[in-house]
Amino acid sequence: MIDKGSCSEAHPVPLLFVHGGWHGAWCWDDHFLDFFADAGYRAVALSLRGHGTSPTTKPLPSVSIADYLEDLGSVADDLGRRHPVLIGHSLGGFVIQRYLEERSAPAAVLVGSVPPQGVLRLALRVWRRRPSMTMEAWADRTLLKFLATPALTREYLFCADTPEAIVESCMQRAGAESIRAAMADPMRRRVKTRRVSTPILVLGAVHDGFVSVRDVRATARAYETEPEFFDMGHNMMLEPGWPEVAERIHAWLETRDLVGSGRS
Repeated sequence: MIDKGSCSEAHPVPLLFVHGGWHGAWCWDDHFLDFFADAGYRAVALSLRGHGTSPTTKPLPSVSIADYLEDLGSVADDLGRRHPVLIGHSLGGFVIQRYLEERSAPAAVLVGSVPPQGVLRLALRVWRRRPSMTMEAWADRTLLKFLATPALTREYLFCADTPEAIVESCMQRAGAESIRAAMADPMRRRVKTRRVSTPILVLGAVHDGFVSVRDVRATARAYETEPEFFDMGHNMMLEPGWPEVAERIHAWLETRDLVGSGRS
């Protein structure tokens, strides 16, 4: 975990950030954790097992969504007497949606999230674009071939005009992902959205190389809300326009009654 800031009278509820595939807590630490800590929140990011410096007791390709749910629940329970607000990117957003089927949170934010329907449509989109590379990428069971070069990393995660240094930094820090958690599980089991009662803010990126505008709209529709879009790529927390995303999340949280939120 990376833990910054502290809860205050104005912001008594902690924020828990969940990364997506290939990433770790580091992707929130570049900008978002300091932004929200400076705004008076306790801002915490976890690295799911097998990511960042978090160990895994079994081979990463065998790690499942259930394992990620256990990680999320364990950290959320350790943050004190109040349920945290959950903020998830990409696959981390899907993990949060599954978590909210059984658990509560005062609010949640989905940032370029895998939709509740799972990854089939995303996978087909990537397949059509690069069929041969997709076969090779899935065969290595780490999915790292999707980010094997700066050009590929940019295509999937960033905009065409994102500075090269940002793209290369992300590529160098990216780690292997569980093919079971990222592909197999979200294909077999969609989110049971009717079980989710937590208010959700849905944010998407116009130039997202993984999650299309259509997918973001489908997510918002499932939770009976309206999506909001930014002129950037998939990694909205690392793109040069990240302050706009952070400011929107902060403004939305200010409209929620978080002061009275407690554990149930």
